Amino acid sequence: MAVAVLTTADGREKAALSRRLAAQWQAARAAGAPIAIGSAAPPLHPARPEQPALLAPRDVPRRKSSTQAGRAALLHAVAHIELNAVDLHWDIIARFTATPMPMGFYDDWVKAADEESKHFNLMCDCLEAAGSHYGALPAHAGMWQAATDTATDLMGRLAVVPMVLEARGLDVTPGMIAIFEKAGEQQAVDALQIIYAEEVHHVAYGSKWFHFLCGRHDLDPVGVFHDLVQRYFHGALKPPFNEEKRAEAGIPPDFYWPLAQQRR
Repeated sequence: MAVAVLTTADGREKAALSRRLAAQWQAARAAGAPIAIGSAAPPLHPARPEQPALLAPRDVPRRKSSTQAGRAALLHAVAHIELNAVDLHWDIIARFTATPMPMGFYDDWVKAADEESKHFNLMCDCLEAAGSHYGALPAHAGMWQAATDTATDLMGRLAVVPMVLEARGLDVTPGMIAIFEKAGEQQAVDALQIIYAEEVHHVAYGSKWFHFLCGRHDLDPVGVFHDLVQRYFHGALKPPFNEEKRAEAGIPPDFYWPLAQQRR
């Protein structure tokens, strides 16, 4: 299932397949059907549509959110993030089957992949309502870098993707919602509010399974998290942090504030 999603190029088709397979998984689990996880060989990079063009971060044009074009660019950037998130959640399912994990691990990431697929569709709907579409603008080429860097390290993947990158979404999404509220663009506001509410759960899944693995190996979660982020994350952890939502997702301040202070 995971590899089928990862090898589907078109964004809408990828999201539709992801949602269909997630529904099959959830129905089988609800029925108590026996399920074998199996193993697979996921691609190092997921299939992607011909558009958008993928550029180095410094080459992606900056647009002011005070303009309609700038807000469309913001929606496009979020759509790109959500599409990558679909693949990231299916990838963690397929890539690390050599590590024995409870079935709840797979339940969580299938649910997260399903929700990210919904989020991508919501952003595409907003773009299309504004006369645009996903692929109309260039996008960030580095979105998959964290997955490549942590392709052999499950704890590193959990630390960097949900607990750093998705946690950053909790910090910045309220500001994005405010931009669209000010512009009176209610469809985008509604979509971003759904994304904001559900992303808390995805960060929480990362924290939950990171702590699970630390407990399995009798490791200090804070120290291991700091080591892994310094090894794999190439950016800087920058305040302000949404401490309330991070705490709700199981990430207390001693995880991220020391890293932010080190890189000032």
